[in-house]
Amino acid sequence: MNFQQLRSVREALRCGFNLTEVAKVLHTSQPGVSRQIRELEEELGVDLFVRAGKRLTSLTEVGTLIVPIIENMLKDAESLKRAGEEFTQQASGRLSIATTHSQARYALPGAVRDFRQRYPQVSLNLHQGTPDQVAQMLISGEADIGIATEALATYDALVALPCFRWTHSVIVPPGHALLDGAPLTLERLAEHPIITYNPGYTGRTHIDEAFDKAGIEIDLVITAMDADVIKTYVGLGLGVGIVASIAFDDERDRDLRAIDARHLFEINLTKLAVRRGTFLRSYVYDFIETFASSLKREVVERAMGTTPGTRIEL
Repeated sequence: MNFQQLRSVREALRCGFNLTEVAKVLHTSQPGVSRQIRELEEELGVDLFVRAGKRLTSLTEVGTLIVPIIENMLKDAESLKRAGEEFTQQASGRLSIATTHSQARYALPGAVRDFRQRYPQVSLNLHQGTPDQVAQMLISGEADIGIATEALATYDALVALPCFRWTHSVIVPPGHALLDGAPLTLERLAEHPIITYNPGYTGRTHIDEAFDKAGIEIDLVITAMDADVIKTYVGLGLGVGIVASIAFDDERDRDLRAIDARHLFEINLTKLAVRRGTFLRSYVYDFIETFASSLKREVVERAMGTTPGTRIEL
């Protein structure tokens, strides 16, 4: 049994059982991939894949049990490699961060700048996606750190740590009726077309919950992943925007106006997550503390020692 055999099985699943694609990923030949899988099956004494001729079509019943073990073995091997690098290349390497558009645009830049000044030889890779995609990138080992508002705490394979709280603002063009000085209410807001985040993004759950609880239907005309897109369409007069307060800057958004909406929607919590049981190099801990000063190394290590489902509060 060798790691190339294990990688061949893992990539076969990731590539939808297309061995030509697996060969490209592993920089080898399609017959070579087939041979690696067959040799592993012969050593284990079971078939991992259902076949139609020479094509793989699905996992066998025993394959569905063995593939997760293979995934964990490869993840442990990667952790072992990182542990060695910790002592041979302490200030160089790679840091992969998976996050949402809003966090990448508004929350991360300061931390990335400070980290790069301290670790110029560490290559930073930023991956953007939905909160669920962020979680999956962590679980698969594609990312070292995940940052998002929603979803991360729902995965037992992850340790999700609270970073900071934030609120929403309502964005309107100058001269809008909501700028008349009267208190902002859900009822007044619902009198206008609404532009806000896609479901699952940037506190959207709390926005929906507020209107649902009040029994108010809204005219949701546009949704988007990114606050800059939302602000663009607000500027065109297509509706009022509901965005994270951090996404509004008086100087940059001088053609728009922001109204504090913290009293309308529940406060949101940005979380940072790592995969449970993974080895984190020292500079990963340093980045985490740079992003959220309360998440010192001892705090993260203690949290990683908790069991799934444990509520973590700082």
